[in-house]
Amino acid sequence: MNVSARQKLTLRHYVDGFLRLVRVRNLLIVALTQYLTRILLIGPREDWYLIIRDPAMFLISLSTVLIAAAGYVINDYFDIKIDIVNKPERVVVGRYLKRRVAMGAHQVLNVLGVLLGLLVSRWVFLVNVLSVTLLWFYSAHFKRLPFIGNFVVSLLTALSLLVLTVYYPDNRHLVLVYATFSFFISLVREIIKDMEDVRGDEAHGCRTLPIVWGIRQTKYFLYFLISLFVLTLFLMADTLNNVVLGWMFAALLLPIAWLVYRLMKADTRRDFASLSSLCKLIMLLGLTTMLWA
Repeated sequence: MNVSARQKLTLRHYVDGFLRLVRVRNLLIVALTQYLTRILLIGPREDWYLIIRDPAMFLISLSTVLIAAAGYVINDYFDIKIDIVNKPERVVVGRYLKRRVAMGAHQVLNVLGVLLGLLVSRWVFLVNVLSVTLLWFYSAHFKRLPFIGNFVVSLLTALSLLVLTVYYPDNRHLVLVYATFSFFISLVREIIKDMEDVRGDEAHGCRTLPIVWGIRQTKYFLYFLISLFVLTLFLMADTLNNVVLGWMFAALLLPIAWLVYRLMKADTRRDFASLSSLCKLIMLLGLTTMLWA
């Protein structure tokens, strides 16, 4: 969207800006992943229609989506100057939405998300409060520190699945396997994104791994993480004595090997952006293995 003057802004611009700010597509993926986890992993699968109509499941998913949306808002609020350098075409706060409007939206979304969780159970409420707190500190402080910001985002990704086990304890160990999968691939992707955004991050005083260690050392660390990722998945599948799951993870070694190969060759912002997309694809492929888990 190319708007040269504020007087040209229309209601459509504001709505479109807000929808881009909260990453609607990502929120839909979060909700879909939670419902697939509930149906395919927790089950029973034959009761899928009842699960879709389950009010508690709806409230848990909606609360997660609202808190995630609030996280996107506060992240962009704190990152205006960095995003102007790294992703100027995606800047919304300050262009389509005033800063105070963004902060107000963040607070409303968080309050609604936490209260909806409380309607389900106090434990879901506590997980939601933890998520809100981590998202705030991530955006305000952790994101600019080496590794801890990457770790927090990845942990929150895993929590979006683990929160289901708080209320639905069946097959908790199987859900943990996929939460671990989501954690590791998110961690790898977050570090790759830091490699992609190193120019803007460095200009504004961030201390991410690529800035502190350099690109080469960060790559070595990613090789270690990916190895640990693969080893952990196979150990968990073996612990569950799930042969099918083991074969599904074995099939994922092909795109993971391709990721490592591309990472070895990558040296430009465009290369790292492509690797980030490849991580998304691996996550999608991993989640599809739920059908046979």
